[in-house]
Amino acid sequence: MECRGTDLILASESPRRLALLRQVGIEPDFLFSSGINESAVPGESPRDLACRLASLKVSVVANRSAQDKSPAGCYILGADTVVSVGTRVLPKPCSTSAAASCLRLLSGRAHRVFTGLCLRTPGEKQRLCLVETRLRFKRLCEEEIKAYLASGEWQGKSGGYAIQGLASAFVVKLAGSYTNVVGLPLHETVALLEGEGYRVIQRWQRTS
Repeated sequence: MECRGTDLILASESPRRLALLRQVGIEPDFLFSSGINESAVPGESPRDLACRLASLKVSVVANRSAQDKSPAGCYILGADTVVSVGTRVLPKPCSTSAAASCLRLLSGRAHRVFTGLCLRTPGEKQRLCLVETRLRFKRLCEEEIKAYLASGEWQGKSGGYAIQGLASAFVVKLAGSYTNVVGLPLHETVALLEGEGYRVIQRWQRTS
């Protein structure tokens, strides 16, 4: 892999994050999965977990690039999204029973979604920020929970739901960034990139 100073590596293979970047005219030059363990350490808060994992994803990809003897002069963007109820981090459920537990916990309650954003610049400076969105779900009846589980939409989603899909019908209130809940807060991501010299707006002009 050979990086130029204007290249962007997305330290994720999430199709949702890639689609969100493309929505604002950003096409990463490379995609890499960090393959890290995303479990929280004992006593770690949801916000600290989101920041640590975002930073770790970037570090893993940067180290991999160095081992491949690739130039360091490129941007690396990492993100991690955590759904929490109080201090409890909700998982990406691996079964319908685990997804059902998430939905029952979220039913009629407020919860928070945190995304840690980490950007490594061509000059190897690292920037980190955290974005928080607060949501409240309606009280879900068993019929709604069973129907949502049957849809399969919960698979691979933090907290067991996808706000951009059927679960949008469950949201009573949302305060903050909607795209943060999808997986990447676009306003903050563009501002972070622009602030470090990655010209997003100029790319719009080239593609118009």
